[in-house]
Amino acid sequence: MSLRFLGKDPDSPDGDSPTVWEDGNDYILQGFTVTDPSTLQEVGDLPEGETLIRFPKRMTQFFPEVTRGSHGDA
Repeated sequence: MSLRFLGKDPDSPDGDSPTVWEDGNDYILQGFTVTDPSTLQEVGDLPEGETLIRFPKRMTQFFPEVTRGSHGDA
């Protein structure tokens, strides 16, 4: 299945990130890697192959479950 673009952050200073795509039952998120030591410590160990990203709440506008099936294309 191919990715379906849902939207980019309209407030992104360079227009490149964060971004949301849909892939069947999953979302693919592009965001900013969490590097803050206190945040990483609070979360604890992550499974191999996983990372934390910071994703703005304002981006929920691109999730169909939040917008009742519609979304804004940026």
